[in-house]
Amino acid sequence: MLRVLRTCLHLMVAALLALACVRALAAGAADAPAVLATAAALFALYAAGPSLPRIRTSTRAAALWLGAVVLIWTVLLALTPDGIWLAFPLFFVQMHLLPLRAALPAVAATTVIAIAGFGWHTHTLSVGTVVGPVLGAAVAVAVVLGYEALYRESEARRRLIEELTAARSDLAAAEHAAGVLAERERLAREIHDTLAQGLSSIQLLLRAAERALPERPGPALGHIRQARTAAVDNLAEARRFVSALSPPDLEAGSLPAALERLCATTARTSGLAVHCHLSGIPTELPTPHEVALLRIAQSALANTVQHAAADRVELTLSYMDTEVALDVVDDGAGFVPSGLPAPGSAAASGTGFGLAAMRARARALHGTLAVESAPGEGTAIAVTLPCPAAPATPEAAS
Repeated sequence: MLRVLRTCLHLMVAALLALACVRALAAGAADAPAVLATAAALFALYAAGPSLPRIRTSTRAAALWLGAVVLIWTVLLALTPDGIWLAFPLFFVQMHLLPLRAALPAVAATTVIAIAGFGWHTHTLSVGTVVGPVLGAAVAVAVVLGYEALYRESEARRRLIEELTAARSDLAAAEHAAGVLAERERLAREIHDTLAQGLSSIQLLLRAAERALPERPGPALGHIRQARTAAVDNLAEARRFVSALSPPDLEAGSLPAALERLCATTARTSGLAVHCHLSGIPTELPTPHEVALLRIAQSALANTVQHAAADRVELTLSYMDTEVALDVVDDGAGFVPSGLPAPGSAAASGTGFGLAAMRARARALHGTLAVESAPGEGTAIAVTLPCPAAPATPEAAS
């Protein structure tokens, strides 16, 4: 856009100089050769301006060039009154090249020269003689200032759009990073509650089989078969959570049935007395709630088998009006909950992630998880999840 305006301005100067020359020749004035020579000199100096790089970078160079142009234009104005028309494009050139504090006095001086020159030729100063150049100067100043205001507003909008684009990119990167962290946390919980617990069970069974061999091959073979079954189940769990599907125990039945099978499997593989209790009328729960409760039960029982040195575990699933609760209580050695190291710290040594994962699962569903324990007094884990009340169905009740 600016290049088009400059081209139009240059064409206007050339046309006005040509007009002054043609009128001087047509009138047969005695100073027509002087007009032609002055116009040619003015055009040559004006045309050389854009090719001088310092004029665009140095205010002093621009002022010197403009002073020479105005000087030759003054000579042309003294030779012919048609030179007054060149004052209008000169206003634009001065406003463009000079800072505002210098451009306004330059425009005012050019206006005075134009009025004085035209008045010298007509030997009179009328209202039109004064108003015309003044109005032209006002229009040029208003146009240039308006254009600069629009340009500044456009630049401000461009910078704002760039900032918004950068902010959107940063937000997208932050959301991506948060999604990656959330997915890593989900995978860590799934691996801890499925693969890690299953591998621990297989390790215990194989260790028991190793102790039974070679004196008692029968029990050893039973332990090996149980380990094989656990490996098959663990492989199915791995395939399901990789595919982001529900646990196979839930697909095969309801949550109470899955907890019954979990307790039976834990009792068979660990030798603990594990009992499962159901309180209230079973209702259909959202799949995320069932998955969370099953995973928390798996993790709690695994912690009991590995760390509690307990003889008995009681698991209770309670259905209430707007909540569902899961309690896992053992008679083991107990511990100080506040004394556990933070997961991932050097003191943790790979432990402590189970409780953190259980809390994260409960918190993700707006639930709570409480741990009560003391040395020598066993451990009680209670998780409560809010859920919408749903009417009991015959299938769930059975």
